[in-house]
Amino acid sequence: MTSSPTIAAAAACPAALIFEARGLTKVYQMGDVQVHALRGVDLDLPAGEFVVLLGASGSGKSTLLNILGGLDVPSSGTVRYAGATLQLADDAVMTQYRRHHVGFVFQFYNLIPSLTARENVALVTEIATDPMTPEQALDLVGLGQRLDHFPAQLSGGEQQRVAIARAVAKRPQVLLCDEPTGALDAQTGVLVLEALAQVNRDLGTSTVVITHNAVIAAMADRVVVFGDGRVLRIDCNAHKKAASELHW
Repeated sequence: MTSSPTIAAAAACPAALIFEARGLTKVYQMGDVQVHALRGVDLDLPAGEFVVLLGASGSGKSTLLNILGGLDVPSSGTVRYAGATLQLADDAVMTQYRRHHVGFVFQFYNLIPSLTARENVALVTEIATDPMTPEQALDLVGLGQRLDHFPAQLSGGEQQRVAIARAVAKRPQVLLCDEPTGALDAQTGVLVLEALAQVNRDLGTSTVVITHNAVIAAMADRVVVFGDGRVLRIDCNAHKKAASELHW
């Protein structure tokens, strides 16, 4: 039996599927109570797609995202990234996976207040192997004129776009976004979604966005509907909407 390819080798040889999840469960022990966050999730995600994980709070979306990104491990089941089984990787390999292959965007921007937009992005580019420049990354998300502004001088949507620029500046294969518009009004949220769509389109980055906002599903290639720790259904959009067409 041949062994699984390493994460680095797998990324160098693109596969049709970026993620393959089989039988994923996640159980948290809360005192005497067991909380079943995932209940046997099977899921294939093709490379290069814009995917929306849709469901109510507590349905298991964030737990799945954390497992895909190597921030958590399943109680049982397996995840394969571009052909490599993540559960077989040691801590050092997983650190490299998170550092070089995955970009994360969260609901809250996690910018360093004392650093400019350029400097916040440079925190990533200085440790990446083949990064964009901070200027390139910020220009990609429409902030080429805001390079030297501090977070306090930027709107919420602009701060989130700095966070996106920081995440994509290392040229990750995957961008994982947990409620990236959750703290924003609709108009500002659309600008953030436009930035994510442009990253997916221009860089070919496989993009997974968690949301409870069903309107956002219209811009996805694939919509994975979650409920009670399970995949309830998967829908594919034959005709995607642009972010600018969304209203909520």
